[in-house]
Amino acid sequence: MNIIFFTQDDPFFVKIFFDEFFKLHKPIEEIKAIVISSPLGKKNTMKLARQMYSFCGFIDFLRIGMKYAFIKVASKNCLEKSIPVNISKRYSLKQLARAYGIDVFERNDLNSQSCRELLQQYDPDLLISIAAPIIFKEDLIKLPRLDCINVHNAPLPNYKGMLPSFWQLYYGEKNSGITVHKIDKGIDTGDIIRQESIPIDDHETLHDLIVKTKKMGAKIIQEVIEDFRVGKINYTRMKGKGSYFTFPTRKDVLEFRKRGRKLL
Repeated sequence: MNIIFFTQDDPFFVKIFFDEFFKLHKPIEEIKAIVISSPLGKKNTMKLARQMYSFCGFIDFLRIGMKYAFIKVASKNCLEKSIPVNISKRYSLKQLARAYGIDVFERNDLNSQSCRELLQQYDPDLLISIAAPIIFKEDLIKLPRLDCINVHNAPLPNYKGMLPSFWQLYYGEKNSGITVHKIDKGIDTGDIIRQESIPIDDHETLHDLIVKTKKMGAKIIQEVIEDFRVGKINYTRMKGKGSYFTFPTRKDVLEFRKRGRKLL
């Protein structure tokens, strides 16, 4: 089995998924590469910072910003100084992948011919998206031998789109969900492979819920990979229109807090 992951440069939650996944998956050598794209699809750092400031507000933005800066600096120092990979703390996904001997590529041109040619060298069986911020086009979707799949932290077809954990808390859902589904030309519309429900605690913050779903998602995707390995994959067509959400605005966050929820 040759597996390639796609994700985004998120030092907080994406690494939690991979920390958990690497504990579960054997052999690690099956993970041929991880492709990392700019966070939220933002190539411009200032645009990303403005969006996050609007989302978080001053205090939470400051707290997150300080943690982000620490992780970036610590990870860069470790990589540049070639500090041994068996250190107890790996600050970034790139550093974590290096510790496991996995190739890492930082690319925003996922649908380009050059990127496809690079990935084709690994003869992939599975392409797996974990919060990848770029919509896959047909040529990329058809690249792997078995399938191209996505992990979405919501009970699809409800809560398609961006930051589904926020919107599930916003609307007072008692349960969150994790859906593993086939990637098609739509956004979170492909046939469902696996779906699980996760209870939401009354006082759970957005941070808490994302961490919980990332860890559970790692367990579920590991099980899905094993189903692919033995040929026991079943697809269920997604029924109903469901709902779709964009990234929350500042107004949405203020209302979120009025409803008794917290980001951190």
